[in-house]
Amino acid sequence: MISALPPMLALFMAIVCEVIATSMLPKTQQFTQLVPTLIVLTGYGAAFFLLSVTVKVVPIGVAYAIWCGAGIVLVALISWLWYGQKLDLFALLGIAMILAGTLIINVFSKSLAH
Repeated sequence: MISALPPMLALFMAIVCEVIATSMLPKTQQFTQLVPTLIVLTGYGAAFFLLSVTVKVVPIGVAYAIWCGAGIVLVALISWLWYGQKLDLFALLGIAMILAGTLIINVFSKSLAH
């Protein structure tokens, strides 16, 4: 049963679902394309459900920080690879700082069960 998943696995799955959904947003063409729209809605629904599984154990602020940080970095990477979007030095610096913060939480925080 999904609600019995280990919280960090549920969080990882939530991040994947959210990144897929966010990355598909441009393909919906303002929700006029059925298949991409269904992928976006399903992805966000699954992401929030899995996040709710995570926050039964992990403090919501920590879970959300990891979710957002990883999501930002992954969506930026996908936007660069898939959509050819360019990032300037300051965008890359900011994303690097977000990645560093997410890594610090995961490696050093006592709020998570390691």
